[in-house]
Amino acid sequence: AALGRNAQRQSDVLLAQLCAENALMQLRLARQLPGVGDSSSHCEQAGEPLQVQHQVRPTPNPNFLRVDARVFKNGEAVFQLTTVMGRN
Repeated sequence: AALGRNAQRQSDVLLAQLCAENALMQLRLARQLPGVGDSSSHCEQAGEPLQVQHQVRPTPNPNFLRVDARVFKNGEAVFQLTTVMGRN
């Protein structure tokens, strides 16, 4: 049973990582800094519905923002990816 749970967890993390990377790439492709605040979006990978929560926070340098993408499955946090975005 433990091996089965571990395999499922690895699959969930991989799919969540794809969602988080895609969410951050969308922000980068917009070619402008996102607004400070929280938002969320849906992401489906391999038929699995996931929720991506975006948090954009200022940094001490006003030319950069900290962006967190947290991915949830059934309300449980699965993966988090953080980056810093600068003015283009």
